[in-house]
Amino acid sequence: MNAVTMPTIIAKGILLEDEAVRILDRRTFPLKTEYVVCRTYEDVAVAIEQMVTQSSGPFFAASAGFVLAAKQAGRMRSNEDRRALLSKAAVRLIQTRPTNNNIRDVVAHLVKEADAILGDEDIGIKMEEIVRVAWARQQELSRNLGANAARLIDNGDTILTHCWGESGIVETLNATLRAGKKVKVVCTETRPYLQGSRLTAHSIAEMGIDVTVITDNMGAHAMDRGIVSKLLTAADRVTLSGHVINKVGTLQLAIAANNFGLPFVTMVRIPDAAASTPDDVRMEERDGDESLHCLGMRTATPLAKGWYPAFDVTPPKLVSAIATAVGVFPPTLIREHFTVPRAS
Repeated sequence: MNAVTMPTIIAKGILLEDEAVRILDRRTFPLKTEYVVCRTYEDVAVAIEQMVTQSSGPFFAASAGFVLAAKQAGRMRSNEDRRALLSKAAVRLIQTRPTNNNIRDVVAHLVKEADAILGDEDIGIKMEEIVRVAWARQQELSRNLGANAARLIDNGDTILTHCWGESGIVETLNATLRAGKKVKVVCTETRPYLQGSRLTAHSIAEMGIDVTVITDNMGAHAMDRGIVSKLLTAADRVTLSGHVINKVGTLQLAIAANNFGLPFVTMVRIPDAAASTPDDVRMEERDGDESLHCLGMRTATPLAKGWYPAFDVTPPKLVSAIATAVGVFPPTLIREHFTVPRAS
């Protein structure tokens, strides 16, 4: 079949330039196509915190921000000053979104790589080369994840997904289409930022796939009516205990899928070996005021207060399979396959 179109948000989401990082503003895309220009790592950190980019976007944004920090460090004379700046940048970037471990892992990798080039005059250029290799590796893992997850998709499926699964959902659908399977996708709108109705639905439509948007309170009814055949979401983190941490609202869909006998497949490149259980994960609580607004407009009475837990936890008993970059596993076997042996 013909090559599948790569969605705009994947192909042009983070642009690393000589002295700046341009981040596609996901708060308004695709209704508007605008970029936030970041000239320092602090600018990048603020953009991540303000949801200019989310899902897997912060992996690329934070690593690009670290390149800006390395270029700034390159203008310093002493290695001590350079190391202090890079350490400060690393801490700042990691703190932006603590629940997803992608930022933590890539920044830790870059800090380690920086030690070997700390005294180099062209530290910024070399750090950019290191980052682009890390990006290529992340994209390879996503393709492998997609190939594995696509094996669980049947011809004729109508898939319900939640929020924006980034390259996980895109590469899964890519592999599904390459295999000659025809599918449809139903997206929850995903309040309060509408990632599902904007980012997911638009990207899937760009790929030429039939897509329908529903409100967040329609998932169980869609299952009951036989409109969907599988629940498929990405995961911000999967613990060794097989718990799935993802955009808030995933848990209620998993409960509904279990009730109606539908499989729930979640996708993560690699489960987090540093998180034995959800107790090891810092769950982000965003400003409750965000739940009172949508697309910049207040949608709730001024007499009410809001609550916005960004993520929820789905227990392994509600998860049918966890697709990863190295294979598909039942949640009960995640610990066995992904525990990192301790050095003796």
